[in-house]
Amino acid sequence: MILLHGLFGGLSNWNGVIKYFESRFDIHVPVLPLHEKHKGDTVEYLIEYLELMITSKKLKNVILVGNSLGGHIAIRYAHRHHGNVAKLVLTGSSGLYENTQMGSYLKRGNYTYIKERVAATFFDPAVATDELVAEVMQTTTDAYKCLSIIKAAKSTQRDHVLARLPEIKTPALLIWGNDDIITPPAVARQFKDNLPNSELVMLKECGHAPMMERPEAFNKALEEFLA
Repeated sequence: MILLHGLFGGLSNWNGVIKYFESRFDIHVPVLPLHEKHKGDTVEYLIEYLELMITSKKLKNVILVGNSLGGHIAIRYAHRHHGNVAKLVLTGSSGLYENTQMGSYLKRGNYTYIKERVAATFFDPAVATDELVAEVMQTTTDAYKCLSIIKAAKSTQRDHVLARLPEIKTPALLIWGNDDIITPPAVARQFKDNLPNSELVMLKECGHAPMMERPEAFNKALEEFLA
């Protein structure tokens, strides 16, 4: 099982999933190299990174679980290497539509403003802990990291995956927050309508990162799908 974080996400986003499944699965949580210098398109660079990781570790029949940008990369890998993906799980995935206004805090260095923007990622603002906000602050106050995030965001917006979805026959599960304002429920339904072997689970009172905000419901849906 490979867990892929989002644009502002980190390994801690998956703690609940790791604890729940680690005794039954070989779990890998790579740090996507969003801030490494590279030429060309960021999405393509991240796909190549994932390809290299899977090849070097000789992983077969992987289960890809991706949030936001991580879901986008999972889609592209599954399309390119469908024979090596047993199941695909997307939650708040980019690739169709994103509310880009939510990224405006990239230009700000104000802690209070950034905390408000991070809190807006969730239905329950309390999920935006001081630790989580501090992680985002580290990015927004670093000029190079900030530029790399902007580059990655533009890359995902250009890389529209709709035409590829009907070609992905891999069993897919969509776990979506009913109150996601970054990739709204309509996005989830569009994924569902275009992925030929997919099912959709909507979680009430939940925003853009269901594995963090509703971990029990997320893990239950994932467990039933994997079973």
